[in-house]
Amino acid sequence: MLLPTQPGICYLVGAGPGDLGLVTLRAKECIEAADVVAYDYLVNKQVLAWMKPGTELIYVGKQAANHALPQEEINQLLIRKVLEGKIVTRLKGGDPYVFGRGGEEAQELHAAGCPFEVVPGISSTIAGPAYAGIPVTHRDFNTQLTIFTGHEDPTKEISSLDFSKIAKADGVKVMLMGVGRMGELTGKLMDNGADPGTPVALIRWATTGRQQTLTGTLATIAGLVEQHGFKAPAVCVIGGTVSLRPELNWFEKRPLFGKSIVVTRTRQQAGVLSQGLRALGADAWELPTIRIEKPKDLMAFGELVQDCHKYEWIIFTSPNGVEAFFDLFYKLYKDARDIGPAKLVAIGPGTAKKIAEYHLSVDFVPEKSVAESLVEEFIEHAGSVDNQTILWVRGESARDTVAKLLHEKGAILDEAIAYRTVPETTDTAGGQARFREEGADVLTFASGSAVDHFMALQLPILPRTKIASIGPITTTALKRHGLTAHITPKTHDIPSLIKAIADYFKK
Repeated sequence: MLLPTQPGICYLVGAGPGDLGLVTLRAKECIEAADVVAYDYLVNKQVLAWMKPGTELIYVGKQAANHALPQEEINQLLIRKVLEGKIVTRLKGGDPYVFGRGGEEAQELHAAGCPFEVVPGISSTIAGPAYAGIPVTHRDFNTQLTIFTGHEDPTKEISSLDFSKIAKADGVKVMLMGVGRMGELTGKLMDNGADPGTPVALIRWATTGRQQTLTGTLATIAGLVEQHGFKAPAVCVIGGTVSLRPELNWFEKRPLFGKSIVVTRTRQQAGVLSQGLRALGADAWELPTIRIEKPKDLMAFGELVQDCHKYEWIIFTSPNGVEAFFDLFYKLYKDARDIGPAKLVAIGPGTAKKIAEYHLSVDFVPEKSVAESLVEEFIEHAGSVDNQTILWVRGESARDTVAKLLHEKGAILDEAIAYRTVPETTDTAGGQARFREEGADVLTFASGSAVDHFMALQLPILPRTKIASIGPITTTALKRHGLTAHITPKTHDIPSLIKAIADYFKK
C-alpha cells in the first residue's frame, strides 16, 4: 500500500503490545514516512530506529498521574503539525481504538479538517494472555469475551462501569489499567456476585522478555499484587481459561526468557542478532555505538574496485567491506563475471555468507581470524603468495598486521579502504539511558570498534553483566579496556554467538 503524496496527514498507528515482531508492516511504513512522530509510554522504543533522519520526535506518553502533555494539547499538536503540511505518525501501544483514545483524536482531526488514517494494532488484551499461555476464548470454557478498563475518565461524575453486569457476564473478562485499584475492582466484582474462586492472571510487560505473570483468584489476587510489588503496565484476565496456563505457557519457557541483552552493533546490522535473541525469549534491545560511513577517499576505493579483475586474490575482512565493495562494483559493471579470475577469500563465516548473497562462491575461509594464524593458513592454501597480486578490502580502522605479513612473504598487495567506522551520536531508541538506569544481563560485541566506542560512552557496567564477544579480535579489544569476555563462540559468526549465549545460561 502506497502512502498518499498529499501534504498533511495523520496516521493513528497501533504499535502493538510490545514484541517488535508484532508491529504490522503498515505501522512500519508510517514510521518510515513520518515527518513527525508522537509516541506514547507503552510504545516499544526500538521502533523509533525506523524513522528517517531529521524526523521530529515528540513524547506524549501518560503514566498514572504523570502526563507529558494533557490530551487536549496532544490533539492540538497533531492538528497543528498536519496543517503545517507534515506527515504525522501518532504511535500508540496496542490498538489505537482499544482504550487508546484514538477515537477522540480522530474526532478532533476530523473537526479540524485534517485527513487521517487509522492503522490497527495487535491489542495487549489478546496478545498478553496468549504470551502467558492463556487463550481468551476456548470452546470448553466460554463463548463470550468482555473487555473493560479499570481506569475511567477521571472527569466523569458517574461511572459507566456496571459491575453488576460485568460480574454476572458469562465467559472470560479482560481488564486493562486496573493494577493500582486491584483490591477495589475485584471487591466490586465479588460484591456483585462473581465467584471468589474464579482464576485470575496478571501479565506485566506482556509479549516482551520482561514479561511477568502473577496468578491467583478473585479473592487472592489483590493481596498477591501487594505482596509481590506487582506494578503497571499489566493486563488482567479473569475466567476459566487461566487454568490452561500450565499446559499452554510457551513463551516463558524459552531458554533466554527474562534475560536482558544489549546489542551494540550498527542500526543496520543489529537486527539479525536482536531477532535471534528475541526468538529465544530474551529482552534484547539495541544500543548502537557505531555507524558505517563511506571512506574518506571514495575515489581511490572506486579505482581499486574498477581494477579488481587485475588481481589474483581478493580478501574481504568483514561483511561491511563486502557490501561496500559490491555496491560500488555493480554501479561500475553489470555482470558478476567482470570481477575476473580473482579467487575470493572471506575472513569469517559471516563474511562468506555476505559474499554468497551476491551469488559468488568463496574459495577460502581461514579457520582462525588472528593475523599470524590467518596468514599461515592462507599461504598453506595458496601454496605461495610470492609475486601474487592481492586486493585487501578492509575498513579504515582495521589492523594492518595482515598486510605487513603478506608483504613480507612477497605478495603484491593493495589495500582498498571500503568504509570507515564512526561513533553513533544519536540515541533515538533510548538504549544508553536504559542501560545507565537498569544495566543488563549480557552485553554483546561483534567488533573491536564497537568495544572502543562503547567504552567512550563511559556507561557503567554492573557486576552482574556478562560480556559476549564474537571472536578473538573483539576479545583483544575488550582486554585493552580491562574487560573479560565471559562468552565466546567457537565459530565467529552471529548464529554461533546466539547459541553460545543460550548455552551459557543452560549451565
